[in-house]
Amino acid sequence: MSATQETLDPELFQKIKGIQIRTQRLVTEAMAGEYESAFKGRGMEFEEVREYQPGDDIRHIDWNVTARTGTPFVKEHREERELTVMLIVDVSSSGAFGSGDKLKNEVAAEVAAMLAYTAIQSNDRVGLIIFSDRIERYIPPKKGRAHVWRVIREILTFRPSRRSTDLDGALEFLSKVTPRRVVGFVISDFLDDGFEDRLRIAAQRHDLTAVTVADRREAELPSVGLIELEDAETGETLLIDTYDRNITRGFVVLGDDDRSQRSDLFRSAGVGELPLWTDEPAADALIRYFRARERRR
Repeated sequence: MSATQETLDPELFQKIKGIQIRTQRLVTEAMAGEYESAFKGRGMEFEEVREYQPGDDIRHIDWNVTARTGTPFVKEHREERELTVMLIVDVSSSGAFGSGDKLKNEVAAEVAAMLAYTAIQSNDRVGLIIFSDRIERYIPPKKGRAHVWRVIREILTFRPSRRSTDLDGALEFLSKVTPRRVVGFVISDFLDDGFEDRLRIAAQRHDLTAVTVADRREAELPSVGLIELEDAETGETLLIDTYDRNITRGFVVLGDDDRSQRSDLFRSAGVGELPLWTDEPAADALIRYFRARERRR
């Protein structure tokens, strides 16, 4: 028995191990290939300046160095082959909801695990930010399967100290701990507001994808009579009659409007969007996203 297993409840250990095995099976070479096609080589890192040589592209001349030295110099860049992937995972109370086999926070953990394994398989570094309305845990980026195990264990076992969500604070923290460009996946139900400006700023520096996790019952109410809805983060309740078609239709319209406005925000900010539903396989959605992103390059 490993030291890690000794510190965990046996049931929880088996749950984590099950996700690990399932994720390893899903993260095939094909998925890793799709990931590399979608993200690798998108950016160029500055490497050095050197003296201009005949045939060099004049657009690469470093005019500041040239002015200081009186000799033409050019900037050289190299392709980014090793990425830093940051998983920014929402653990607020609204994630503890699901009308089917899985809760939203279980789907979030699975997709985070798949992204982590995929990145590690491509020799990239992986870091983790867990947040509610505060930064609950930060694990700096590292490589290796042992590190991925730690990342997955943290996501699955973490018990947040707060119930609410602060996406603005999470994005601000991301900018503080990652001075260089990263590939970031913000995994959340995005039931928050006031983060729009911070998202736009973060997207100017980083390559961001919003992984939106939702449940069908948040989009449409069943016709079952009177039900009491409770906001998981505030505890506020609302009694509604689901036999009233005006109410149920209004619920659908409001949900559609929210998702549409959120998609517009992501599009205008240059943030990719990966929508996930709790009743759909996350692996299929992930591969579709990688392929769509590759086609847009």
